[in-house]
Amino acid sequence: QVQLVESGGGLMQAGASLRLSCAASGRTFSSYAMAWFRQAKGKEREFVAGISGSGGTTNYADSVKGRFTISRDNAAKSVYLEMNSLKPEDTAVYYCAGRFGGLRTQRPEYPYWGQGTQVTVSS
Repeated sequence: QVQLVESGGGLMQAGASLRLSCAASGRTFSSYAMAWFRQAKGKEREFVAGISGSGGTTNYADSVKGRFTISRDNAAKSVYLEMNSLKPEDTAVYYCAGRFGGLRTQRPEYPYWGQGTQVTVSS
């Protein structure tokens, strides 16, 4: 069982940077692929970025490629999302998700979820 707690959301202006954090509990964190999803009001939850257990493989949605960076610290049992050049369309609740095994991009593949953290970007 893995429990996930996100932090770091807030209200930002367009062009700013923000770093989200996700702290995990449980053992063998390095065996879990981790991902960030987001859900804007009235829209489906979508994949943003993912990272393999070792941190050697990452994957990004086209909409954030080149602006967002996912990373992890297995010793600290944490995963991070560095968001740069924020846009109003990045406004959403951001969720941390985990799965045992390989990196995936589909929501149903992730059994473990945090409670979410709100990111609001004003123009």
